Parts: sequence; C-alpha cells; structure tokens
Amino acid sequence: MLSRKNAFEKINQTQQWDVVVIGGGATGLGIAVDAAQRGFKILLLEKNDFAKGTSSRSTKLVHGGVRYLAQGNIKLVIEALRERGFMLNNAPHLTKVQNFIIPVYSYFDKWFYAIGLFLYDLLSGKLSLARTKLLSKKSVLQKIPSVHAKRLRGGVSYADGQFNDVRFSISLALTANDLGGVVLNYANVVGLIKTEEKISGVQFIDEVSNAAYIIHAKSVINATGVFVDEILDMDDASSPAAVMPSQGIHLVVDRKFFTSDYALMIPKTKDGRVLFAVPWQNHVVLGTTDTPIHSISDEPIALEEEIQFIIEHFNLYNDRKILRSDIKSIYAGLRPLVKTSNNKNTALASRDHTIIVSKSNLITITGGKWTTYRKMAKDALNNAVFVAKLPKIKCATRNLRLHGYQHRSDMHPSLEIYGTDARQIEKMMQADQSLSEKIHPDHQLTKAEVIWHVRNEMALQVEDVLARRSRMLFIDAQAAISSTRKVAEIMAVELGKDAEWVAQQVSTFDDLARCYLPQ
Repeated sequence: MLSRKNAFEKINQTQQWDVVVIGGGATGLGIAVDAAQRGFKILLLEKNDFAKGTSSRSTKLVHGGVRYLAQGNIKLVIEALRERGFMLNNAPHLTKVQNFIIPVYSYFDKWFYAIGLFLYDLLSGKLSLARTKLLSKKSVLQKIPSVHAKRLRGGVSYADGQFNDVRFSISLALTANDLGGVVLNYANVVGLIKTEEKISGVQFIDEVSNAAYIIHAKSVINATGVFVDEILDMDDASSPAAVMPSQGIHLVVDRKFFTSDYALMIPKTKDGRVLFAVPWQNHVVLGTTDTPIHSISDEPIALEEEIQFIIEHFNLYNDRKILRSDIKSIYAGLRPLVKTSNNKNTALASRDHTIIVSKSNLITITGGKWTTYRKMAKDALNNAVFVAKLPKIKCATRNLRLHGYQHRSDMHPSLEIYGTDARQIEKMMQADQSLSEKIHPDHQLTKAEVIWHVRNEMALQVEDVLARRSRMLFIDAQAAISSTRKVAEIMAVELGKDAEWVAQQVSTFDDLARCYLPQ
C-alpha cells in the first residue's frame, strides 16, 4: 500500500534513480508503472495530489474518439481503440462497456453516422465492444424516453468504454508501488540539477514537512500536463511554449433528468465538438466544451458561456429540461494540446501526443488523451532508456493487471472501485460496525473508506478524500460541503492532527467546493 514513511525511507536509501518522473497524472503514473515493471529504479514526484489536475476532470470515457474519425485522424483512432481494449481488460473493477445512442433527425444523418460508426467498429478489430446498430424512432424512444421526439428519424447505437478516472490513477500508483517503484504526492519539484549541462537530478520540497531533498537520476521525464512549460523553463528559460491549453467543463445533474442507462451523444454543436450525457455514479455527466485560454491554474473556473452552452445543447435534445439551479456540480479541466504554428481552433487541434528531448536530455511528454496513457508512457520511457543508456527491456504493460484487478460480478457494488482491496475494507467494518456508517446519507462513502484512504492511499487533505479518493465533490458539491467536518475529524485522528487543523481543513475545502456550485 502507499506509505509516505516507506517512500522517504527508499528515497534516503537510494543514491541514484534510473528514472525520475515529474507529474502524478495519468501519463506520469503510467510511466511509473512501466518503469517499475521493467525493473528500473523509479521515483515519481507530484506537487499536489495524484490526478489533481486534468486527469480527474474527464468525461469518464475510455474511447477511440468518434470525432477524430470525422476529422480524418485514423492513426489516433486506431491507437486509441487498441488502448481502450487494454484498459478495459487490465482493470475490470474500474471500467465497463457503456452503450451510446446518437438520435438523428434526418435520414441522411442516420446513414452518415452509421457508416462512420461501422468503420469505428472495423478499426477496433478483435477489441470491438459491440456492433453498431441502426435504430427506429420507436426503439430510440424506448431506450431514451426523454429524447426530443419531434422529427426524430431514429438513431444509431454503438459502444465505448467508461471508467473512474481518479480511481484508475490511484490504481496505477498502487501498481507502481507493488512493482517496487516509489510514488509521492505533495512533493514539489523546484529545480533541476545538471552535470556538464546534462540533467542529473532534481530538487524537491516535501510540502508536508517543508524539507528539501536533492535527488540524483540518470533520466528525468517531465509529465506535468498543462504545466510542462514551467519545467521546460527551469531547464532553459528561452525554450518555446510546448502547450496551448484548452478548457473543457462538465455539468453534473440528477438522474431524474436523464433516466436511461444508455448515454446520449449529440453529434453537432456550435463549436464543432460532440456533446455527451453519460450516466455515472447515479448522476449524469454533461460535457464538454473546448475553450482556448491564456492562463493556467490548479483549479480552473467554468466560464458563464460554457455553462450556458451545455445547458442549451442538452435541452435541445432532451425534453426534461434542466435549469442552472438543477446543477449539482460544475468541474473544469485543462487539456495540454500540443502547440504548433497552425493552431487556430482548439476544437480542431490534434489530440496526438508529442515528446521533446532537450539539449540537457530532459524528456517532456505532452498532448494525448486518457485512453492512450499507456502508449504515451511507453514512448516517454523508451526515450529515457535511450538518452540514459539504460538496459533495453521490452515494455510489458499491455496485458498487465492493475492493482485491485477483479471482475465486477465478484464485488459488493458500493466497494467495487477498490477491487480486491474491498475485502480489507469489509473486514474493518465487520470488526467495528460503526465504521460502516455513511459520511453522507445520499452517498456511499463510509467512515471505513476514509480511514482506508489515509492509511493506504496517501490521502493527506480533506480534498484528497472528497474530490478524488471518493468523487463526492464532482457529483454533488453541496453534499461534499456538508461532509467536510466529519471527514476532517476522522482524518485528524489518523494523521495525529489537532482541532486547529480540522478547522483549517473545513474552511479551505468549503472555499474550494463553493467554486463547484452554480453561482
């Protein structure tokens, strides 16, 4: 299990690491897993919590990208469809097949989308999830009763993957740890160390103790997403910007507005994107947008026009209209799109990833998407192996079962995200019945899980539990606010903190959570 004490023991005992990864999102954690699996000495450093940024703010889809097919990016679609299959196979406790319907209002559109999706299936090959089907108007209305029926000509159904993005990240961190790697959150890299103008390590600050550490490494990989330019500037202040950030937001509403188990895909929006309504954790996720922005932050804020854009488009296709007051949570994320001289519209910008190897041998990876995290990790690590002259060991993560691997049918539904770890949490509840008490009556999170998050998953702040180890903030911000003090008091006992710490955590999290509510 993840332990800061054990991590620092290994840090203090290791004179030189083979690979140091900066960034604890999907790509960085994927690199840590790959490197540990190959037997390298790997250290990952994340300045906040794991998956604090973009990796926690997705549409919760594991997909090839229907829109990329329409743009003609066949290479990316094929790669993503293959990786989709690997993700579903390697972590069945965190992934599942999700069926989608595209409602169509002209016969031309019906065949246009059907042909595209038949090709989508064909490109998936042996990893195809389900056959695309043409649906009659009656069939669409049976499957999605709330869809707008006037002039409806039927629809097209297809399948893609769905997952819990942060829990997948935590599983990657646990997997890297199981394989002998070291991952550490709240470890802020503040400098790069060079020997004869080549990267030879990093300096980081432990945000918990404020202690500074010097780490020596044969290779350093910059996998900090939208923040890659900050690390590139540490290496060379004259380096050009590598990322053009784009913001995407999601609205979360109650299932009563969209009761179908099918997800809705809206194929045409004003900005050229597709829009989804996806059932998730007994709620519905609506999104996303694509808005170019000029500044980046750990907590991006949804713009008013983005909120109205999603409400407007969802209400065009769904007869159970939503109002601003119906929104349970709003979350925004930033995409690290690769910057090129041709970037004019972020909706059309490529989602391919790119790797930069600087003169100092700093390896930077950016771009890409959640579904292709494993391939991105493989490519970045292969570059590290080359520049650091590490042993050439073949990547073997394609069929690597991630921590907690277990099929959903064998699990208690409320604990399925923990996979095989669920048994240990159940034992805690059996030993002390009070630990089975829910933190909030409308949500599944229990006292036992909060304790588990602190003891075994490096949760250090209330936000770590309510935003990421559980997803309460992202699906019901008001419920998360109501749960703050109870979670803080449980964590204080586990972490040896006092009443002042509890008060500070309550205040800090409440301020954060109010930004997730419609203003």
